[in-house]
Amino acid sequence: MIVRTWRGFTKSDDAETYLEYLSRTGVAGFRATPGNRGAAIYRRIVDGRAEFVVVSFWDSEDVIHGFAGEDIGRAVFYPEDERFLVERDMHVDHYEVVLEEGAARA
Repeated sequence: MIVRTWRGFTKSDDAETYLEYLSRTGVAGFRATPGNRGAAIYRRIVDGRAEFVVVSFWDSEDVIHGFAGEDIGRAVFYPEDERFLVERDMHVDHYEVVLEEGAARA
């Protein structure tokens, strides 16, 4: 299994609205892609900014092409991201899952 991670920041006032938007766009896009095993979003608010870490789980790097296109290292953005994001990673990182134990569920 492969984990794909991305990080972006909004103003803290936009945190809830962005979370809803992210669920409707990015997470929905993951889930509609064959080979996706799910996703998690982590958030913390520090000094007036909300940091989001998006983690998605995939069968292999090959299936990620169905979501991300040819360059799976490039982040995927949606039309209203400009409205919310005050800072963002332009790339994503991929990790091979080598150990997984009893993940907590929200």
